[in-house]
Amino acid sequence: MSATPDHGGSGASGRTVRTAAVIPAAGRGVRLGPGAPKALRPLSGTPMLVHAVRAMAGSRSVSLVVVVAPPDGADEVRRLLDAYPLSGSLGDTTEVVVVPGGETRQESVRKGLAAVPETVTTVLVHDAARPLVPVDTVDAVAVAVRDGAPAVVPALPLADTVKQVEPRTGERAGEPEPVVGTPERALLRAVQTPQGFDRATLLAAHEKIALEGEGATDDAGMVERLGVEVVVVPGHEEAFKVTRPLDLVLAEAVLARRRANDGF
Repeated sequence: MSATPDHGGSGASGRTVRTAAVIPAAGRGVRLGPGAPKALRPLSGTPMLVHAVRAMAGSRSVSLVVVVAPPDGADEVRRLLDAYPLSGSLGDTTEVVVVPGGETRQESVRKGLAAVPETVTTVLVHDAARPLVPVDTVDAVAVAVRDGAPAVVPALPLADTVKQVEPRTGERAGEPEPVVGTPERALLRAVQTPQGFDRATLLAAHEKIALEGEGATDDAGMVERLGVEVVVVPGHEEAFKVTRPLDLVLAEAVLARRRANDGF
């Protein structure tokens, strides 16, 4: 599943790279408990990272996937991906490379961007912890960027009412928190990945935020700090983030439903 890209704009086989996807997978995933990093946890017998790579590779738009491994785990991740080759025609049309990441997510994304050929103008950034994002969602994000949007995020309307609170910290941590506002739910969206960007815009955001330090929780948030418009396309309920043990149960159910449907 691994290969080395040609930084002149085409891969090792000479194909032109149109859209690249960067998957930061260097986190430990402590909320899933002790053990392997979250991205390497099995989901129906296959590591979540492999599911995420296949989701990106399945897109008609993506021809290069850059996986950003833990700083000391690039060789391990490469061996893992080689053990789970892309299926069918995906292996003929998509290249996958592995690079070591940094100590923070932002640093890891920057290292992933550095492995993308300079001629690639559309870059997707996808969480390895969202292994089941449908291909149609990936395509919609990539198409919106190529149609001229500098930054695109898939998102869903909120089902729950949201309250803004005054957090209790220090000696008062754990006390009931007073509500200070109720945002209008119709104006809110739950953002997912992959998030898509014009390459130059994303690079500019990372360069600016790198000077300011950490703070943004996603790449689109960094682009917003530049004053650049970020637009939303419809997300999908199956693109949820696997963070807690209960999410693993839901992900297994989604995969079981997909297998059942594929059997018809």
